Amino acid sequence: MNKDKFKLSLSNFLAGESDDPFDAPPGFNMWVRDCGWAASLYEPELTAAAEARTTIVQEGKTRSVINLCSYNYLGLANRPEIIEAAHEALGTHGLGACGSPMLSGMTDLHRELERKVANFLGRESAMLFNSGFGGALGTISGLLRKTDVAVLDNRSHLSLRDGAVLSRCRTEKFEHNDPESLDAALSRQEARRKLVVVEGIYSMDGDFGNLKQLIDVAESHGASTFVDEAHSILACGKNGRGAAEVFGVEDRTGLVYGTFSKAFGALGGFVAGPEETLQYLRFYAHPYVYSCALPPVVVAAILKALEIGQGEPQLRKQLWENADYFRTQLQELGIDVGASTTYVMPIVIGERERMYRLCRDLRRKGLWVAPVDYPAVPQHRICFRACVTAKHTRADLDEALNILEDTLVPAALQNA
Repeated sequence: MNKDKFKLSLSNFLAGESDDPFDAPPGFNMWVRDCGWAASLYEPELTAAAEARTTIVQEGKTRSVINLCSYNYLGLANRPEIIEAAHEALGTHGLGACGSPMLSGMTDLHRELERKVANFLGRESAMLFNSGFGGALGTISGLLRKTDVAVLDNRSHLSLRDGAVLSRCRTEKFEHNDPESLDAALSRQEARRKLVVVEGIYSMDGDFGNLKQLIDVAESHGASTFVDEAHSILACGKNGRGAAEVFGVEDRTGLVYGTFSKAFGALGGFVAGPEETLQYLRFYAHPYVYSCALPPVVVAAILKALEIGQGEPQLRKQLWENADYFRTQLQELGIDVGASTTYVMPIVIGERERMYRLCRDLRRKGLWVAPVDYPAVPQHRICFRACVTAKHTRADLDEALNILEDTLVPAALQNA
């Protein structure tokens, strides 16, 4: 084991070190023990709602922090109307669905949400998943077979990659957002059915998928394109229909996939598209068939969130104004935000130990950002991730910028 514990990452502990599969690798246990203060930066304990300002437990103390960690992009998680809708459903439908969608889990609320999501997106039908991860995994694995080929952007979310693995299809990767690399990847593979898998907004980089050019390449090879709109649905486009709406390619994507855990402020996922395709997926997407359906109380909240998201476009306007302001100010401070053009911004540090020490310092000063380590990002792009929302005030953002300037800029000079 490398003596410098901060040279190690989660990728160093994938192989088992004992004969018992229930034993955590001793090297991992030693790493957690020796880097305990850094490991404690993960799974932080909130003591309040995921608001723009919230409270967390840090080093045994409750701290008030500016929240740049949560996905509550439009601030809908805590809207009184949404909470009221959830309360009403709790009284009429109880807490849990108590069954898989295929057997007993679907209620009138679920069917109403399916219809309204399909109408919102201009598609024939929609189906709901109880998990965003499970929905992406289930859709990809339910559609593809071992004679097919999936070609994925090399920054694709693990749920998409795992879906391709579960389907047992052949897989290829192409360089992030690079049409020429995609063309070469498609040229390497011969198959009757090819699927190109991209994202609307990449969750660690904060950049849009290069949808127009990548779809052009896919179509030239007779391939279909799957766009994961997890971070873009309801928050992007004039009507909130995601990155495909922004780039005018909605009619060139057969399915729309998204989640309810970001701009909707809830949990779960959905896929919308042709009725016959989704009817097939209902029987072959394992996370749908073999998981309990979304709780009705959550479904009712999502219905209200969809109504508000459609009826209050000023929320998207405020989100983008906040994001553009914050990103511009970070760049003027000389802070590396990579290729971000959205409300998701990496704050690139590039060195593991420094990233963890700075992350602890920021929380002590009242700013909560997420530490992102390899293999979630490349080794040289180890970073914090900041998520700006519509509910952040200019005072929130300015205070966050002051904390970042006081903490990161002097540290950068010391390491220069």
